[in-house]
Amino acid sequence: MNAFFSIASRAKTDSDMSKLYVSLFFLVCIVVVPASAQFTIDGQIVQRSEYRHGFNQLILEGEDPSSFIAHRVRLRAQYTLDKFSFYAAIQDVRTWGNTSQAKATDPFLSLHQGWAQYNFHPDWSVRLGRQELNYDNARFLGNLDWALQARAHDFALVKYEKDNMKIHAGFGYNQDEPSRTGNIFTTPNQYKTAQLLWLEKTWEKATVAFMGWNDGRQFVNRDTAGVILDQGQFFRTTLGFSTLKYNSGQTSLSGFFYYQFGVDAAGRDLSAYDISAQVKQTLFENDEQGSNLQAVAGFEILSGTDMTAATTDSESFAPLYGTNHAHNGYMDYFYVGGQWSNSVGLQDYYLKLRSQFKPGFFSQIDGHVFLAEATPARVFPGSSPEELNKYLGTEIDFSLGYLFHPAVSLQFGYSHLIASDTFEILSNAENASDTQNWAYLMLVFRPTMKNKNIGILF
Repeated sequence: MNAFFSIASRAKTDSDMSKLYVSLFFLVCIVVVPASAQFTIDGQIVQRSEYRHGFNQLILEGEDPSSFIAHRVRLRAQYTLDKFSFYAAIQDVRTWGNTSQAKATDPFLSLHQGWAQYNFHPDWSVRLGRQELNYDNARFLGNLDWALQARAHDFALVKYEKDNMKIHAGFGYNQDEPSRTGNIFTTPNQYKTAQLLWLEKTWEKATVAFMGWNDGRQFVNRDTAGVILDQGQFFRTTLGFSTLKYNSGQTSLSGFFYYQFGVDAAGRDLSAYDISAQVKQTLFENDEQGSNLQAVAGFEILSGTDMTAATTDSESFAPLYGTNHAHNGYMDYFYVGGQWSNSVGLQDYYLKLRSQFKPGFFSQIDGHVFLAEATPARVFPGSSPEELNKYLGTEIDFSLGYLFHPAVSLQFGYSHLIASDTFEILSNAENASDTQNWAYLMLVFRPTMKNKNIGILF
């Protein structure tokens, strides 16, 4: 203990102190946990190397590709006593080499989750604090597991879960920092207020879920001297059936539908939708070997705004907090990081084939054909827009996963995009390279989590 306080006396910076507090937290938990309580601690590490020659944005002729290695290390602890639970997840996210070998401190350690939960009834609980909101297939609300930093919300959540019925309701209220006066929220790309209602009912062969989300974005109007003339929130509401699923033998039908309305973050009146349907079929199955062959065919249509129409309203749907990497191709051209949200929308028609060679060893190939949902156009100042073909491109994604230990998996992926002239124009990349591709190799160690693969949707 004397050694610990000796370390504390030398911790000078805020980052040093944050790491010191993390160490102290786990030390105290181990020392003071009473015999009647439960304390668990575990962790995970994800290490991913990538080659990018067109990932997320079309690469231009003459530009060099990028390659790097990055990781996420996460330490998780949960303390449970009677009806109370406390959970914390500390993570370090960095690219290999972005700090010197002999470093004093760095900004890459952060709190991913930190919440307290009270189970005040066998079927009811309330959770307060920083937490993941991960629902359905993560189309609208997801934990962003593919991105190393992931996503969590500062939220209050009440949950009712009994038998085949689940109801979750909650809210978030965000502020920049404790202040003496005022409530203007300036953190970018964040809601100031939000409310959630989610219901799920399951039967033997079917599942139906409904989601309602209301999102308030801060706006401020100032005069030329910077004096605030008006301020408030633009409210955007999203309602829909977030899961519609029916299983019948070797066949599964599923889909979802969202309708979005209100006012978007730019202050425009909004009316938009997102609809999807797919069929999954098992073509071959060998129970003794644990092998099978499955196919999926489906579509997703996200509404967009016509570029040839003279309107100030928006019809562009925004899947605001989804794990968008898992949808619309793995090269992340659509809706990841908010891009493409205020656009002509998207039609995504896809066919997927997955071969399970044995438990923990699979390969998958996905084919996507992308089209604009609304009319795209080339815009010239002072003249009428030039209407463009709706075809955006075709993407092929190949994935391979191998679980070579119950806790450790190896995952590989290669993707290739054939972009159309329309997509190049809309992306401001008319001199794009003829080859747009991306590849990664990832090691995943997370022994206590059921899903050992990341970012692959089937």
